Amino acid sequence: MKFLEKSPPFLFFTGKGGVGKTSLACATAIHLAELGRKVLLVSTDPASNVAQVFEQKIGYEITPVTSVPGLKGLEVDPQKAAQQYRDRVIDPVKGLLPPDVIAGIEEQLSGACTTEIAAFDEFTALLTNTQLREEYDHIVFDTAPTGHTIRMLQLPGAWSSFLDDSPEGATCLGPLAGLEKQRNQYRAAVEALADGKQTRMVLVARAQASTLKEVSRTHDELAELGLNQQYLVINGMLPESEAAKDMLARAVYQREQKALSDIPENLRKLPVDSLTLKPFNMFGLEALKLLLKPDTPTITGEDLPLKHIAVSPLSVMIDELTEKDHGLIMLMGKGGVGKTTMAATIAVELAKRGFPVHLSTSDPAAHLTDTLNGSMDNLIVSRIDPEAETERYRQHVLEQQGAKLDEQGRAVLEEDLRSPCTEEIAVFQAFSRVIRDAGCKFVVMDTAPTGHTLLLLDATGAYHREIVRQMGETGMSVTTPLMQLQDPEQTKVIVVTLPETTPVLEAAHLQDDLSRADIHPWGWIINNSLINSETESPLLRKRTQQEYYQIDAVLNKYAKRTALVSLQAEEPIGVERLLKLSEA
Repeated sequence: MKFLEKSPPFLFFTGKGGVGKTSLACATAIHLAELGRKVLLVSTDPASNVAQVFEQKIGYEITPVTSVPGLKGLEVDPQKAAQQYRDRVIDPVKGLLPPDVIAGIEEQLSGACTTEIAAFDEFTALLTNTQLREEYDHIVFDTAPTGHTIRMLQLPGAWSSFLDDSPEGATCLGPLAGLEKQRNQYRAAVEALADGKQTRMVLVARAQASTLKEVSRTHDELAELGLNQQYLVINGMLPESEAAKDMLARAVYQREQKALSDIPENLRKLPVDSLTLKPFNMFGLEALKLLLKPDTPTITGEDLPLKHIAVSPLSVMIDELTEKDHGLIMLMGKGGVGKTTMAATIAVELAKRGFPVHLSTSDPAAHLTDTLNGSMDNLIVSRIDPEAETERYRQHVLEQQGAKLDEQGRAVLEEDLRSPCTEEIAVFQAFSRVIRDAGCKFVVMDTAPTGHTLLLLDATGAYHREIVRQMGETGMSVTTPLMQLQDPEQTKVIVVTLPETTPVLEAAHLQDDLSRADIHPWGWIINNSLINSETESPLLRKRTQQEYYQIDAVLNKYAKRTALVSLQAEEPIGVERLLKLSEA
């Protein structure tokens, strides 16, 4: 494996949820330990399953992995780290500021950016701890910091007054409040990350167009910061031998090969390794040792008993949606789970039934026109351009607030406006314009703002409170976008996931995030399931057995109503195939 050759002291594994970062990090740590090295494996993944992978408790303190001499593990709890970080920022001002101001600061510090900074706090302690450097030959990190986080750490930290002066300028600036005290430690950590002799970034992806596009963006973001020691691992490739077993396996193989042939140009220059899809879950030492092996173990799957699960198809969920003749339907979920396809499927099915439908997306990687591959009566399609909306919003904030700041403050503001939350807020404003249609027709929205963004807007008075204040008593009759999203009679939020461990856990975290904004998902869609596929591929039949646990968790733990969509042999492109998908 190229990414294992001449391994430096620090190895970071990064990529989208569900691509196998944790398994690959664990397998790498085992491999290095078996070479006689002393290794520390660190995870800051909120959906971490390192303890389950090794079948032992690890937790928040460095713990020996009993099955692997020379290997120790540490699971950093990002939420716990973020809470400790918030406490350090907020405790000194409690009692000095009004409760509503404290509440606003707490929400500023409740989002993904704060969690990133808090996790990086833990990273820096490990990267700069000379005692650990002497004790371990390698420290392997499951989940790396984003380019945005590293850039923020390169800037002087300061709590800018522009948040107090302009609610509409609310962004993720909050985390910068606590950085000043540890700037020297951060500087040393950033230097270590940029040193190719000390650090290697391993980008993990699946052979899927959406995943490869996201990895491409990550590559550019890290390279811009001087982190050029990057390697690419394509995980979970279906072996060509399985393609001859049945039509579904052949279709999956061909899709993966097409994605690889169209791989973004910047990734072609990286050292690349490919790992085959395994027929088993990555739990236990033996499974992890097999992950880095180039060949898939021979298995026989024809005699594996497969049971069908009685989960309703998507058409049943759509039946319930049509109890009214209008409303907002929002599809939410992590990247790569099929939100765009599910949104298009619901939209064309509603249009087929005679309802007027407006289908819209704010996903920069979504190609609704390509997915629909045609037009139909009762359906209009639009796209919110996140880049254009973000730039418009960014310029507005810089013009309004940048003029009040010195050069250092403006640099902090400009970097803060590059954060993911900035795009969410900008898109939310455009999104608010689109959903006005929901009073007279169905509006199906692909990709929506997170619960943190909604609360951030509300807590600072960016829209909701400002309207009520301006309208006075008459404002009580005004329905703001946030109020519309909170009303289950007006809005149906549907979470999309895959029947795999990490995507289900990430969807559950998303549901919790939305609940904080008093938005409660109406239903879940489990996409690309093998459960009822009747595949003859031994490998896919073995994979099918492992879906039962995740589907059971969705049905009995997370969702009020669930629809299951089977993995299709043909790519679900075009109105005709999308209509079939609702029954799949």
